Amino acid sequence: MSSMVSAKDLLFGQPVYETHPHKLKPGEVTPGISAQEYHSRRQKFAASLPNGAVAVLPAATLKFKSGPVFYPYRQESNFWYLTGWEEPESLTVIEKRDGDYHFTLFCRPKDERQEQWMGPWSGLQAAKDIFNADAASPISHVEAELRSILKNASYLYTDVDLSTNSTDPLARPLTDARLPVRSIGPAVNPLRVIKSPAEIEAMRHVGKITGRGFNKIMASGIKSESQTVPLMNLYFSAEGCSGHAYAPIVASGRRGLFIHWVQNTGTATDGELMTIDAGAEYGGYVADVTRTWPVNGKFSTAQKDLYNAVLLAQRKTVSMCRETSSISLNGLHRYAEAELRANLRDLGFNMSRGDAITSLLPHHVGHYVGIDVHDVPGYSKSVPLRHGHCITVEPGVYVPDDERWPEHFRNMGIRIEDFLCVDEDSAIVFSSSAVKEVDDIENLDWSVGKEAGEV
Repeated sequence: MSSMVSAKDLLFGQPVYETHPHKLKPGEVTPGISAQEYHSRRQKFAASLPNGAVAVLPAATLKFKSGPVFYPYRQESNFWYLTGWEEPESLTVIEKRDGDYHFTLFCRPKDERQEQWMGPWSGLQAAKDIFNADAASPISHVEAELRSILKNASYLYTDVDLSTNSTDPLARPLTDARLPVRSIGPAVNPLRVIKSPAEIEAMRHVGKITGRGFNKIMASGIKSESQTVPLMNLYFSAEGCSGHAYAPIVASGRRGLFIHWVQNTGTATDGELMTIDAGAEYGGYVADVTRTWPVNGKFSTAQKDLYNAVLLAQRKTVSMCRETSSISLNGLHRYAEAELRANLRDLGFNMSRGDAITSLLPHHVGHYVGIDVHDVPGYSKSVPLRHGHCITVEPGVYVPDDERWPEHFRNMGIRIEDFLCVDEDSAIVFSSSAVKEVDDIENLDWSVGKEAGEV
């Protein structure tokens, strides 16, 4: 006679409510995102496809650092958006069937001997019971079953490499189907780019944690770039996040002129500025925040003037992040350039040359953000912003040691970045907990945590 086993006594490949009620609420598949929302995503995705279309999405592969040493696993973003499934060696198939859809999840069956090495797998039953797959099959059966599924298909949607020299094992059954092939991105990006209320709440949560982490680092007076990275990671993790969302940039002094200084090997000296571009990740959603501040707690006159020039442009650009502005990301960039150009001219910068602003601000002022730091790759920045678009606003000025520019500003790099959600008449700034006004920065409790590690 078989006996029933409670789900809380089972082991899965990722946290579920039954095993992690402190992380997930009833009905949630991943923190903050319910099974119903994942179903709705698949339903909307399928509705955008022609009848008879089949979408094939492989899970991300495990990446290795060297030999058998692997990096922490991160699921492919579109796969995760449509399923919430966080395991490798998996494949999602979504079939458009007469106005409805059919979801098949290929994955690894439970195998105690194999799981002993790498930890538990969710298995076929959980794929149906928890992740709501209509069908679940062993990943080892994928080629034969794919051929059967594709027999009556009208279109194939996939990002699998189908070139003649492809080494992807899925290439053969997919090319043998001889179907018109379209990329997944253009079909799923319009869904991903507009965030749901649950997604907005997840991003609000990770933004609040990230902002508080910045305040602690600022107030610590820490000068070591390399020590800053693990301290921020420790705080993010202690607050329930999965750590850094991306390789953090910690740039002090002249290193602040490098937009993506990720070596983080320097040490600030008294009187220098520190720029940190970092963010936590929570429930699959990321923060992206940048702050610049004086490591000794007080801006010099020149530092304050240049900082306020950037801050004023940033604040005004944030104020344009509303649906009623009818402005796009590219429009925001042009707006920020104009504001910054005027502010720098007031500080004595010669902005008459056509390349002046692009020399001082060489990057775009913003990008979409969500599951990925640079979310929905390929989605146009010329689309008018509307409620649910989540973006960054990050003007900066990077003044090289060049006689073109006022001497007292040379070798300064300043960037101020918030990430936010566009609303109808205003912006919901997720990172507002990270101070950015000069008075607020200087009034942090700089007497606490002066030694490295005291945050």
